Amino acid sequence: MRAFEFLRESKEKLGITMVLDKGLPPEFLRDYLRVCGEYITFVKFGWGTSAVIDRDIVKEKIKIYKKYGIKTYPGGTLFEVAYSKGLFEEYLRECEELGFETVEISDGSINLSLEEREEVIRRAKERGFTVLTEVGKKSVEMDRKITLEERIELINRDIDVGADYVIVEGRESGKSIGLFDSKGNVKEEEFKTLINSIPLEKVIFEAPQKNQQVYFILNIGPDVNLGNIPYEDVISLETLRRGLRGDTFGKV
Repeated sequence: MRAFEFLRESKEKLGITMVLDKGLPPEFLRDYLRVCGEYITFVKFGWGTSAVIDRDIVKEKIKIYKKYGIKTYPGGTLFEVAYSKGLFEEYLRECEELGFETVEISDGSINLSLEEREEVIRRAKERGFTVLTEVGKKSVEMDRKITLEERIELINRDIDVGADYVIVEGRESGKSIGLFDSKGNVKEEEFKTLINSIPLEKVIFEAPQKNQQVYFILNIGPDVNLGNIPYEDVISLETLRRGLRGDTFGKV
């Protein structure tokens, strides 16, 4: 039973929370997940971090996360490195052997044609993976060249060809990328157009900053799917979802 259980109005899990793991140690995870594991849906082993950690440690971490029903996956940049080297099959095989149940398909630093994108989604699905795709570029200059209409079209196309969820790029900083301006504020007009053009239940918005999390919760609802949440902010985000912090108290 939770502390102050009498204040709890809903027992359901509220929205997907995807957390960024940049190299947390196994012993830390064992204590950490006792506190907040029930609120996490996905954990991303950020960018290429899992490729510079001992295989046995990666396996151990995945097993710890699995005990809490959390799906793990390597960051999209690692996929891009493998794909650009012609090693996609080897990449999928290693993901399976390590215990990853999910993969991310992205082209933040490379270029994938629509046909290539569809093919890798299909191949990953055939291998039994949950597939997340990401829309957006890592470079601010390149990301600005993507029109809102193109983002919407690609999100819907990915879902149509089999992606389980599509991530809207926000990077770790949450600034000058996708829906965010240089200060990390949401571009409201683009946001309104986007959310009326996509299936929100299938989309995860990267929102590493608290003001962004508050904005999405107040404008979409506590069930909004949010990603790139710093590991130390999981409990904070859950209180925002449940109106237990001033920013959302009485508003959700």
